[in-house]
Amino acid sequence: MSLHADAYGLLCGWTTPDAEQAALREAYVSHLAARPDAMQRSCLPHHLTASALVVSADGSQVLLTLHRKLRRWLQTGGHCEDTDTTLRGAALREATEESGIAGLVVDPVPLRLDRHGLTCGGRQDAEHLDVQLLALAPADAVPAISEESLDLAWFPVDALPETDDSVRALVTAARTRLRVGA
Repeated sequence: MSLHADAYGLLCGWTTPDAEQAALREAYVSHLAARPDAMQRSCLPHHLTASALVVSADGSQVLLTLHRKLRRWLQTGGHCEDTDTTLRGAALREATEESGIAGLVVDPVPLRLDRHGLTCGGRQDAEHLDVQLLALAPADAVPAISEESLDLAWFPVDALPETDDSVRALVTAARTRLRVGA
């Protein structure tokens, strides 16, 4: 199965938590149906990306990266690569690269979707269609800053640094998922 087919199947089968997420899912699925290259960063102005919110083993903290280019605290994630065969695998690769933590376990069910604009491929109208997943860190996890980050830090789920609404919504979704699964 290709990464494109994995993303299409995952999103078509995902039960969204609300109407806003359902509308985003439909936009993502339509984009995938129209564009065989939807998973590649060269697909402009829009392409799918994969991210993962890294949560401590006990669920009390989240690991955020101070993104080098954007200079904001964000979850780990980014572009899919040609070697990725699943969105879960892409999110795991990105989370491992950016956190330095081995042994992350990524839940294959999306937490949420986020569509956000970025300058990409020389275009001002580019957008990432981000599929956001949950990654649980092992109890002994020790993060290491990558070259993509200015900083990397654990934050209590109820005391996040200054960040955007998308990250706050992602943390809320993770807390809900972990409570339900407990």
